[in-house]
Amino acid sequence: MDLQGASHEQCSTTHDVPTLVLSLLLCTGLIISYLPQQHLRIITAKSSEGFSPWYLLLGATSSASGMLNLLIVQWPLFQCCRVIGGGRCFESLLGFIQVTLQWLLFTIILVLYLAYFPNHLKYQRVLPLAPSTDRDYGALTSDDADPEIESTRLKATVTTTPEWRLAVTLGIVVLLHLSLLFLLSISLLLILPTSAPPHRFLRYLATFLGVSATLLAVLQYAPQIHKTYRSKLVGALSLGTMAIQVPGSVLFVLSLALRPGTDWTSWLAYAVTGGMQGALLVICLFWKQRQKSLGIDDFGHPLIQNADEQDERRPLINGD
Repeated sequence: MDLQGASHEQCSTTHDVPTLVLSLLLCTGLIISYLPQQHLRIITAKSSEGFSPWYLLLGATSSASGMLNLLIVQWPLFQCCRVIGGGRCFESLLGFIQVTLQWLLFTIILVLYLAYFPNHLKYQRVLPLAPSTDRDYGALTSDDADPEIESTRLKATVTTTPEWRLAVTLGIVVLLHLSLLFLLSISLLLILPTSAPPHRFLRYLATFLGVSATLLAVLQYAPQIHKTYRSKLVGALSLGTMAIQVPGSVLFVLSLALRPGTDWTSWLAYAVTGGMQGALLVICLFWKQRQKSLGIDDFGHPLIQNADEQDERRPLINGD
């Protein structure tokens, strides 16, 4: 079916109230789970410590691939917006809107991660090696010491850490990934004839985006789970965000599966993400209890208590 000249007969105008309500609830849940729970947590703490840059890279690229997959498979719905009302257009594209919202809110975490990267992890002092010589500088007296050599040997420089350079590099990779795949998708959608089912090249691209989104989602949580497990601290991760999103992922997958034009490539990545996010939530809950028993906060700092209680705890801590 050619949709270049889409008509009312070719475009569905059915009104699915349950799916509409479900999608609206999911969009609201996404905003609540990300904005006050995770975004404001980083801003308030003024620290993004605890996040794995690889987790953010893979999550941002996975969600971008999922968004572009849905853009392609639901492109006929965009064409139908020319002939149906604004309300029906909004309803038909609500699946794409919720996926785009998921990508946007997660990508904001990456932006905040770079903006609030801890200074003690961003910079390091580097002492240059002393010039090679046969003389023992440690034995030099004030009379025979070379002032130029001494100043070189003692002068330290401040440079960025490998972790910060990696974070910036991965941020650039995320930007390039989105830009290239977005331009490719839009170019093919505008150049190739619009039809339902889509042109085979578009089907290949949609499948590639969906499968890559799933693979990236699988890899996304591995570095974060490893980092959180090794650190034994929750860090800047939000338990509230995960507590909302883990059960919400079931509804998220269901809402996409019920949308017209979608297939397994559109929702599989979000099913995998929900399962692995559940595993991360379990680890964080375990470490949260451990932090409470040790009297430390999410970043490993001692909790501030009154002086009497500190005095009572100090011998126990020292003797542990």
